[in-house]
Amino acid sequence: MNISRIYAIFIRQLFLVKSNPTRLASIFLWIIISVIQWGFITKYLGAFGQATFSFVNVVLGAVILWEFTNRVEYGIMTTFLEDIWSNNFINIFASPLKIKEYISGMVLTSIATAAIGFLIMISIAGLGFGYDIFKVGILLLPFIFILFLFGVALGIFASTLIFRLGPAAEWLVWPIPIVLSIFCGVFYPIATLPYSLQVVAKLIPASYVFEGARSILSSNAFPISNLFIGGLLAIIYLLLAYRLFISVYRRNLKNGGIARFSAEGF
Repeated sequence: MNISRIYAIFIRQLFLVKSNPTRLASIFLWIIISVIQWGFITKYLGAFGQATFSFVNVVLGAVILWEFTNRVEYGIMTTFLEDIWSNNFINIFASPLKIKEYISGMVLTSIATAAIGFLIMISIAGLGFGYDIFKVGILLLPFIFILFLFGVALGIFASTLIFRLGPAAEWLVWPIPIVLSIFCGVFYPIATLPYSLQVVAKLIPASYVFEGARSILSSNAFPISNLFIGGLLAIIYLLLAYRLFISVYRRNLKNGGIARFSAEGF
């Protein structure tokens, strides 16, 4: 792979933000609102009935981790959509750019936006609501990495759906994180779900992350099995999403779909 081509995909997003700073709102505004809103909710719950349970570290911490996953997904998906919205898609693939370089550039963009978003969230949560990320400490890093891999897989999968079905499919992919949050146990243990939904939850890497984080906070026990299963599932989904994107790309290349891929072409 050519590093300069990957960097070109990334730097294009910086130029887009520089030319229109309002794009920052879509990247960071919603996570700021979400953290502040849930911060006040957890603060209220913590004071309700003189509760001794740390709602801030558990609930607000879960919100931050899930928003981080969303930022990873949206970072990839919006990078892909930018080329569609600007009718630049055909120019991208008329260049010597390889498809794996294009995907790598989307992932690099996602890393930057997700990392900045994560720092903003923990800063607001820490300064405003007393959230202590060091409560879990370094044990949280492997789980964050799993969420990152899962977010990348979701972002590539969402882009693949749009690539296959056309720009109108973006309305199908935006709600994906909201739907998945039902099964992932972001706000409650998986055991709370009906058995049929628990089966679905066991197929989602993020569910093992949140179950593991709760286990660390409640008993200081590091759930190595959750780490292994969640990591394995995330890697499998990432590879499947990548292969699916390549398959759709080759299909569109063969039938001429790329040449017709514009906002008006579908």
